[in-house]
Amino acid sequence: MSRRKDYSFLQQTATTEVAAPKPSLRLPDAVALIVGIVIGAGIFETPALVANQAGSDIAVLLFWLIGGVVSLVGALCYAELATVYPDVGGAYYYLKRAFGRRVAFLFAWARMTVIQTGSIALLAFVFGDYVSQIWRLGTFSSSIYAAIAIALLTALNIIGLQQGKWTQNLLSAAKVLGLLLVVILGLTAIPNSGAAAPVESASSGTWGLAMVFVLLSYGGWNEAAYISAEIQDGRRNIVRSLMWSIGIITAIYLLINLAYLRGLGLANMAQSEAVAADLMRSLWGEPGALFISVLIAIATLGATNATIFTGARTNFALGQDFSLFGFMGRWQQRPSSPTHALLLQAAIALALVFLGTLTRKGFETMVDYTAPIFWFFFLLSGISLLVLRIREPHIVRPFRVPFYPFTPLLFCAVCAYLLYSSLVYTGVGAVAGVLVVAAGIPLLFWNNYRQGRT
Repeated sequence: MSRRKDYSFLQQTATTEVAAPKPSLRLPDAVALIVGIVIGAGIFETPALVANQAGSDIAVLLFWLIGGVVSLVGALCYAELATVYPDVGGAYYYLKRAFGRRVAFLFAWARMTVIQTGSIALLAFVFGDYVSQIWRLGTFSSSIYAAIAIALLTALNIIGLQQGKWTQNLLSAAKVLGLLLVVILGLTAIPNSGAAAPVESASSGTWGLAMVFVLLSYGGWNEAAYISAEIQDGRRNIVRSLMWSIGIITAIYLLINLAYLRGLGLANMAQSEAVAADLMRSLWGEPGALFISVLIAIATLGATNATIFTGARTNFALGQDFSLFGFMGRWQQRPSSPTHALLLQAAIALALVFLGTLTRKGFETMVDYTAPIFWFFFLLSGISLLVLRIREPHIVRPFRVPFYPFTPLLFCAVCAYLLYSSLVYTGVGAVAGVLVVAAGIPLLFWNNYRQGRT
């Protein structure tokens, strides 16, 4: 009897070892994933806010160029971490090596309950808002569409990696092509007379606020860390995917803002509540506004899918290390996906959609909820590079961040500033996010108590 049990245990262990993440993502898949995450709702919401802080067309374009440079600095830091420590847990693994299991646990808890799930809900709300412009489903139309998007995309990722990545590739391709069409139409339009209208010069304080909006739109490239264990030829393709992605995103952001400026003018752009829709309405009338609503729906759907895809990877890593969440640490071999982690992530995101419905300000609530926690742990990730360079000087580093230590120090300074800004400009939602993260502390002690008894 005992031999049968031993054999069964060994058989189960072997199965668990086989059912693990495999390098099946190609370079184009990784680029599509990163581009899909970053180009979400931000580029359709924030250009007007940035223009309102700028004193000239040149200043607008300069803001977006600086945003690309700052993102490149951060990407170089993450490229070193991801190539030296390729792990499905991404930043969770870096924080665990640099600061220990407790900090890593709080990060994974924050990502599971605030950062990633809040981002999923935020993007789903934007998707619901714009689809509701096409076909309304009653009073809670946006929330209904948001819930449907989360459920459908989670199901696609549970079916398997191939379905998830091809969905992402198609959505990213459609999004980029649609944006390029807007760029072409805007750049070939007759310049708007509003371009010459005077706009008050931005003060030094509003320059900082403008960069908050810009970097919000660039956010998401760091998700490349969570696919480092699943990308083919990872030590080479992680760096290439980050460089290609940020280059593509920066070029698109500069061109789309140039199109806004030419088609609407700086003054009209700064006063617009829906800059992309206003541009297309001025060129094509209401059919143009309908087109942009469809494009924004596609953009947010792609970003939602990519965020669901990468978010479940941290939950899987958390489940492997902490017995309290052990049910999430199981990777389904067929299909190749962390099914339990995806299901829990969807449940929390749907709960946040319900919260946003109660406040009647879904997008704003989710921004407040996620921003301070995101920038706090982003800052810790930058510091972890410095710590690991000191603590593990002899480890092989296929890629080294240029101009060390100035590059990571600059990245950490930017993160610290944005942490401060997110606390200053957010409200009650930020407090809720901090409280939810703090709720993970007793869970950590309870997990340690359980493991100690075992």
